[in-house]
Amino acid sequence: MKRFFKTNKFALVAAIILGILLLSSIFAPFISPYNPLHIDLDSIKEAPGTSHPFGTDNKGRDILSRVIYGARVSLSVGLLAGAISMAFGLFFGIVSGYFGGRIDRAIMILTDLTLAFPSLILAIGITVVLPPGIYTVLIALAAVGWASFARLVRGVVLSVKEFPYIEAARAIGSNRIRILINHILPQCIPVAMVAMGLKLGGFILLESALSFLGLGAQPPTPTWGSMISLNRIYIHSAPWMVIFPGLAIAVTTISFNMLGDALRDYLDPKSGQRVQ
Repeated sequence: MKRFFKTNKFALVAAIILGILLLSSIFAPFISPYNPLHIDLDSIKEAPGTSHPFGTDNKGRDILSRVIYGARVSLSVGLLAGAISMAFGLFFGIVSGYFGGRIDRAIMILTDLTLAFPSLILAIGITVVLPPGIYTVLIALAAVGWASFARLVRGVVLSVKEFPYIEAARAIGSNRIRILINHILPQCIPVAMVAMGLKLGGFILLESALSFLGLGAQPPTPTWGSMISLNRIYIHSAPWMVIFPGLAIAVTTISFNMLGDALRDYLDPKSGQRVQ
């Protein structure tokens, strides 16, 4: 890990930023200067200053506190959606690649159908059918994200299952479950982890987009997307109400992408940075 950050300065910066955001969301009740739901009619649309570093919104609520609490929703949904997508992708990708035949064709047809739809359109379709809320967003993001993991993992399995040590494991009597868990799964996890690192930024953007459309966490829960949606009509008179949640989305997404790119380069067998 030390060598990873030593050879990837941008990854170190991204990790620091994400670490600050994660700690801020965890300890939000202790570090937020105000209650994010508190309405102060004497401080409506107050510009950024010493008492409110990010200003206030049209109800006098502190923007900084709402951005901090909004990180809880975005990070938790993004990370959980990434983990669930990776888990389902690993399962279906390994099963498809290893067993082949009709199972492979059926899973790949489902994968192709999922990938055929734009991610945002498919996520909107799922959230429209289900009741709006955080869990619905989580289901939608996982349903959108698993297919790319499955296709990637399947390719790895098709290559790995022909290796001599897999044949040797079969020869000594190892059953399929043992081979899958002990020999094939460890080869797929690093690839899936890199893919998840690259997709986390996209999950954050999708969650924000759904919240912007009113399909995510419902008011009064503060989310970055809903803050932009509710305050966009004040972008000319009070731009800070939109700028700061927008910056939070941009910085988080860019940080995840930078960290994912660095992790991909580090784990690439052709990269000289990888530890042998």
